Amino acid sequence: MNYYSLNKQAPNASFKDAVIKGLAPDKGLYFPESITPLPKAFFDNIDNLSYSDIAFEAIKQFVLPEIPEAILKTIVEETLSFDFPVVELNENISTLELFHGPTMAFKDVGARFMARCLGYFNRNNDREVTVLVATSGDTGGAVANGFLGVKGVNVVILYPSGKVSDIQEMQLTTLGQNIKALEVNGTFDDCQALVKTAFLDETITSKMQLTSANSINVARWLPQLFYFMFAYKQLHNKYEDIVFSVPSGNFGNICAGMMAQQLGLPINHFVAANNVNNVVTRYLISQLYEPKPSVQTVSNAMDVGAPSNFIRIQEIYKNDFKSLKENISSYSFTDSQTKDAMLDIYNKYNYVADPHGAVGYLGCISYLKEHPRAHCVFLETAHPTKFLDVVEDVIKEKQPLPKQIQSVMGKEKVAVKISTYEDLKNFLLK
Repeated sequence: MNYYSLNKQAPNASFKDAVIKGLAPDKGLYFPESITPLPKAFFDNIDNLSYSDIAFEAIKQFVLPEIPEAILKTIVEETLSFDFPVVELNENISTLELFHGPTMAFKDVGARFMARCLGYFNRNNDREVTVLVATSGDTGGAVANGFLGVKGVNVVILYPSGKVSDIQEMQLTTLGQNIKALEVNGTFDDCQALVKTAFLDETITSKMQLTSANSINVARWLPQLFYFMFAYKQLHNKYEDIVFSVPSGNFGNICAGMMAQQLGLPINHFVAANNVNNVVTRYLISQLYEPKPSVQTVSNAMDVGAPSNFIRIQEIYKNDFKSLKENISSYSFTDSQTKDAMLDIYNKYNYVADPHGAVGYLGCISYLKEHPRAHCVFLETAHPTKFLDVVEDVIKEKQPLPKQIQSVMGKEKVAVKISTYEDLKNFLLK
């Protein structure tokens, strides 16, 4: 499989080159040259397939032949070493729990998959690769954990000072070894801009091989399509009209869901659930795409003012607004509404949701008002204890810490504070 740049000004790249480069030389995101739908029999027989079988069949066209089938199967099996349960709240709403991995966030799957692909590509290479990544919260911990100890790979994570939760910060600043954290005086958008600038700086790229582990990287982005197939497997025998409400920040996750749909997954509609950083909600009303500086919220992983992956969504729908709007609805919610939803979910269903899941739940509620026959699945993208201060303040109940969270508590934070691009450049080249 080859990949082309969405800016259409760079040579096509193999899967290996797309993974290693992260971003195309013309600043464009990579997109697969073709998408071949899976046979109908695959979905008809999905009950008889394991999660690893499903994932391998779904991803192989995007990876082969550069990773041999047997090795790709092993990578998939190692990536999916935890569960993805659907919890039904009522006849119209379920939640897909994506927080059972090592850092208790949905990004564990993409980070583990990419780390193993990069480890394979780098197995005989003496030149080190530096993974440079910006995080609004959960990416950093997932990438740090996924790449910890991977041969020939150094990881540098930029995160906005004071704008990630305490536990998220601990997960990306306490591992040591080949993981380095930079605490940026700014927002996530500032972190992302610094990373993109570094990728285009020849004084850096001439001296070191940079790649990114944000969802701009195809190996981080594409495996997220697995989730939607796993949920379908669990629900399709009971519900016909399944809709996904995805808490959306950089729009990689919902875009991966749309790729699953392109592969033939029989899903009719998606809901992009936004907090007040709602550029896509506004776009679907006005047809004007107007990124704005991000605003800090309690659902901090979605505090993105210029979502990178939306251009991939537009590519899927051939830049046809009418076609896009038929397939996606979007709603925006305030912090106050988010907290009210967390309490509502807890009181009605005795279920503890994190702020991002609560935004997804509100997306379901809004969609179901107009489509009462649908069954809406909201993605619970992170374990609620990763946002302990918000969750306990809202539901007034002390929450036990899972072992994955306990393992980072009390460790020493190690981070370098930076404010400017020159600070980043000096750090990378020192």
